[in-house]
This record gives sequence, structure tokens and C-alpha cells, in this order.
Amino acid sequence: MAAIRFLGSELSERQLGTIREVVGLYSGLSRMELAATVCELVGWTRANDRPKARECRDLLERLAAAGELTLPEKRSGRPVGSRTSVPRTAAGELGAEVTGSVRDVAPLELVRVVNRASRLLFRELVGRHHYLGHAVPFGAQVRYLVYGSQPSRAVLGCLQFSSAAWRMTARDRWIGWDDATRRRNLVQVVSNSRFLILPWVRVRNLATTVLALTSRRLGADWRELYGIEPMLVETLVDEKRFRGTCYRAANWIELGSTTGRGRMDRTHSRQGAAPKRLFVHPLCRNARRRLCGG
Repeated sequence: MAAIRFLGSELSERQLGTIREVVGLYSGLSRMELAATVCELVGWTRANDRPKARECRDLLERLAAAGELTLPEKRSGRPVGSRTSVPRTAAGELGAEVTGSVRDVAPLELVRVVNRASRLLFRELVGRHHYLGHAVPFGAQVRYLVYGSQPSRAVLGCLQFSSAAWRMTARDRWIGWDDATRRRNLVQVVSNSRFLILPWVRVRNLATTVLALTSRRLGADWRELYGIEPMLVETLVDEKRFRGTCYRAANWIELGSTTGRGRMDRTHSRQGAAPKRLFVHPLCRNARRRLCGG
């Protein structure tokens, strides 16, 4: 078998043997439960001691595809990247127009999506009103609902942060990454994969203010959930739809355009299909230097 890499390192024969033993002994477990068990035995954990189960499950499926082991059948569930059913309730209907300045709706409140009610509301608002719709994000993720306090408390927008794209030429060049350093430190880059100001909300400078609030909040929430300090946040802006004005006003740095392939185009078949403007925002001092470190 050709060498298989996992988390930036080549899988050892001892690790592969452990994986085969676990899968053989515990065939009644789900794929995610098998992955968590492997992580516990091999020591694949995050800084907060949680297992890297999602990444390990992907590894198990790669090994199964290569004929190295046999996994149990997938159980019913919602796969990463899948489109989910979008609720249609009164909460997602067009609301009364909200206008004025940020002062007229302040103070703003960022509420992290953590329970079923907030997840359903987030899914409905993004699914119905964001041009990309709602999809289960790749890897780690944090989502927020943005509330205004005046004239009464109401949702004004939604944000989603998730795992960064594996490779983006303009970003990697700007940081100064080679492939090995990128593999090692990519976990400290986060993607702003959804940003929605609801269509009936027309408040001057609201988007820029929300970006500033989340830049101050995101690091602590990401560390709490994943034990990792994010140092850079990135986003892609569709050139055909938007100009990225709010990102520029919030001091994000524009790095140029992507190739337009999309993060899942491994065969380079979609070159130039949907180019987007790439913006980044450091979350700490000396972010580029630290991202190039060990």
C-alpha cells in the first residue's frame, strides 16, 4: 500500500495495525464511534483533549476505499456538506423594514447557536435568505445570530465560521507558507463561510460593526470549543454579486481572486467557473509570523 498521510504525518505500521484491530473487534460500533476509539488509543486529540474523531473517520473511509479494512454500513444521518431541509415558519418571513444607523438598533448582541431552537432559526434564515442557502459545514464550526435591541429585540443577521479551505494560492503566498507549514498550521485559520444581513434590515454600517464584534469574540469561542487559538479569518466574496465593501471598511485585507474551482474540485475541472475575491483579517498581532512558526 502506498504511504497514507494523516494530520501532516505518514501513518505508521503500528498505527495502521491498531486501526485494523479496533475495526475488527468493535464492528458493532458506528463509524464515528470507531474513530473516537482509535483516537483514544493512538492519542489523536486536540489541545482541549477532545478526540479528532471527524478527521479520523475520514481516514477510516480512505482506508476502506483502498481495501485495507471493512467498515460498518453508514448509519442514517446528515453528511457533511449536505443540504438540509429548511423550515418555513413565521420567523423566516419578511419582517417590518428596519432602517437608520447602528445607534438606532444598539446595543447589538451576538448569540452563539447552541440549542435546537437557535439551530432551526439559523437554518431557516440562512436557507431562505442567503444566496448560497444552508449546508452542513466542513469540519469545525461556530455560528451566531445577531440581535438588535431597539425598537424591540429582533434578529438582524447570521454568521457562520468553519474550517478554512485546504489550499488557496493567494492566502498561502501572503502568509509565506510552504506545504508542510500549511498542513501543520492550517487549523489556526478560520473561514467566514456565511454572512447574512436579513433583506428587510437596511441599517447603515451594520455589517461592518458586526464584523468588528465577531473579530473580538471569535477567538475565545473557538478556543473554548476546539482548544485552538485562531490567528486568521478568511472569506470569499462572489465578484458577480458583491464588492466586499463591508470587509474593507472593517479593515480586512484583500488578497486578490481565487481560481474559481471551489474547495472540492480536486481534478481542476472547474478552473475559472466561479472566481471570488479573497479577504483575510488577522485576529492577533504578528499573525503571519506566528502562522509560519512551529
